[in-house]
Amino acid sequence: MKQPNSTPTAELMLRETASQTAGPYVHIGLALDVAGLPEREEEIWNRMAKAEAEGEHIEVVGTVIDGNGDPVRDALIEAWQADSQGVYRPGFDLEQPFNGFGRTATTAEGASEWRLETIKPGAVTRGDGKVMAPHINLAIFARGINIQLQTRLYFEDEAQANASCPVLNAIESPTRRQTLFAKREEVNGKVRYRLDIRLQGEGETVFFDF
Repeated sequence: MKQPNSTPTAELMLRETASQTAGPYVHIGLALDVAGLPEREEEIWNRMAKAEAEGEHIEVVGTVIDGNGDPVRDALIEAWQADSQGVYRPGFDLEQPFNGFGRTATTAEGASEWRLETIKPGAVTRGDGKVMAPHINLAIFARGINIQLQTRLYFEDEAQANASCPVLNAIESPTRRQTLFAKREEVNGKVRYRLDIRLQGEGETVFFDF
């Protein structure tokens, strides 16, 4: 007996699942400390570098601001970066001194800031041999955002590296580039960099499609 053609037809193909916003529940699943829930035994959170990690230890802080100029109090941010030598280390292990991946979140309390404890990354050499200025990659999740927004944090005190960075130079407007530069502060003897992420409107942060 001849078998029926097993090639799927257009009628049998499943449609793509519709996009969903992160909703108000993202903290419950991924930001337990902010949600006021007990942390898991192994939690990926905002301390990316222990005291013994090599490199300049820094704190990175900021806010997420919507198109009305109001703080977004339920945003989740994922960060990933190279180490102090400009190398991305594979794998994740809470026992090692430095992990290049972390999470943080804004809160409903106080200034609604997100915060990371990490080390300042080194310059990263791309596959084509061009050198990118030190940076931290950021992905923003929040209500009203169907697909996470991708951006980068660069350091304002890396002027020479920033001037020759191929990614920054791909942004034609110098004013727009400024939205990616974190400002250096010193608080209680600690180095801190501040970057406010503006989702819409005047001073909107540059977002990347990668």
